[in-house]
Amino acid sequence: MMKKVLALCLSGYSALALAGFDVVALGVDGGVSDGNLTSYLIRSDNQPQYLALDAGSLLPGIAKGLEKGSFPQVTPELAAPYTPQGYVFRQLIGAYFISHGHLDHVAGLIIGSPEDSKKNIYAQADTILTLRNHYFNWKAWPNFTDSGNGSRLGTYRLQTVRPQQRVTLGMTGLSGVMYPLSHDRYPSSMLLVSDRSGSFAYFGDTGPDALEQSRNLDGAWRALGPLIEQKKLKGMIIESSYPNEVEDKNLYGHLTPAWLLKELKNLTQYSGGEGSLKDFPVVISHIKPSLKQGQDVRATIKQQLEQGNDLGVKFILMEQGDRQTF
Repeated sequence: MMKKVLALCLSGYSALALAGFDVVALGVDGGVSDGNLTSYLIRSDNQPQYLALDAGSLLPGIAKGLEKGSFPQVTPELAAPYTPQGYVFRQLIGAYFISHGHLDHVAGLIIGSPEDSKKNIYAQADTILTLRNHYFNWKAWPNFTDSGNGSRLGTYRLQTVRPQQRVTLGMTGLSGVMYPLSHDRYPSSMLLVSDRSGSFAYFGDTGPDALEQSRNLDGAWRALGPLIEQKKLKGMIIESSYPNEVEDKNLYGHLTPAWLLKELKNLTQYSGGEGSLKDFPVVISHIKPSLKQGQDVRATIKQQLEQGNDLGVKFILMEQGDRQTF
């Protein structure tokens, strides 16, 4: 099977730009839309398998990605006996990183588990406990993991990741270092993904340090700053869940454009000072949709980010199914 995966990888290269990292958005919303919840795939451009960064929505996002041509290496002939959607899900997702245990970041993983192939799930200790005790427990869902209550079906191997210790991420050819984040005083995390040529940062849900009474984001910036200065960090995915009009007391551990820009300004003191973030790619994730008429939250957040962007950051709002190279 791995020979087949490698063949598909190489066969698709004529259509792929060799740019470092290949990212596909499987889900971009921060809740409410159950078919479009936070999940991104990332792979090194010389490897066939992706690492899933959170898993709120998997199969709907894969279907949208196939529709948009974001998996040019996958053909029905190559996917057989699976559908192209099933092939990406079972064979091309090599491992999962889960930033925290909230349902909008794990729902796709749980629902899809009966049809998945054997894989590792990487997460910090609190998230592993949540998956084991509250989801895969034969009450919320059968136990498809290798630990916890009742009969263990063993599809997933739960791997605890310790802060600031490098871990090899399955057979993806990627490694990662996890940094803790604070999400309304609830533990979340950032994963610094690396291959031989560079790195990419993925942030789970996080509030600003000032509101969280935390130094976690500052710790993340201290880690990322030198990589930006050395041109080794290819980009990042970070949330901006609400527009600026939402009061601080109602953010519940999330960022607005104003708070994100303030945090990125803090990053500049570790990345080379003024101008160091010019043209640096920042993908905005986890925007919470509004159900009110006439409100386009994505457009509002995009406008607010650009209005306050005196750092020269390249903000990117991916839609579900989009593919981007970094």
